[in-house]
Amino acid sequence: MGILESLKKATEQATGIARPRKQELAEFVKVKKPFEFRFKDDGLVPNHPFWPFVVYRGAVRSVEQFDSAAVLEELFEANGWSSCWRDGIYRYVHNQSRKNEVLGVARGTGKVRFGGNRGRTLSLKAGNVAVLPAGTSHQCLSESGGFLVVGVYPASGAYDECTTAQEHERALRTIPKLAVHGRIRSIRAKRRWCQCGKNEA
Repeated sequence: MGILESLKKATEQATGIARPRKQELAEFVKVKKPFEFRFKDDGLVPNHPFWPFVVYRGAVRSVEQFDSAAVLEELFEANGWSSCWRDGIYRYVHNQSRKNEVLGVARGTGKVRFGGNRGRTLSLKAGNVAVLPAGTSHQCLSESGGFLVVGVYPASGAYDECTTAQEHERALRTIPKLAVHGRIRSIRAKRRWCQCGKNEA
């Protein structure tokens, strides 16, 4: 799926087909109440010591003439996120200790466990957006309907993938040093999922 979606994305970017214009993006965003979860360090997964994991259900509207993945990419990029990718979610427990991450579901349904074995298993479907502070683990347990996710990260910071106890110890030192984008402080008032959780450059 990764190669096919990469080719599809490249074609859309080159031709503009199925990709919305920036002035059209506001039409796709629906203001939704966020669901916040806080997970504790379980010895393997650090999770974040201060920031919650946040899910917005039905935050992005689907429009037939546009590719849902392209809509998510344009929305994320318009709000300063970068390094967009299209794929599923790994079947093993993993987290990033040097970057926050946002996942937008473009297609299908997936049962995903967040926060490690003591975390929460959620059913995500097209239009859902999840904001993962650094250290928040995620693992796909099952999927259907061609489950496709668009993931993005802040422009700053180095990507890493933590899966072991040794990496857990390093992550405990790295995660608290990450700065949060100033606009996250107004998120709880504005409920703007598309701007929250970015690292400061």
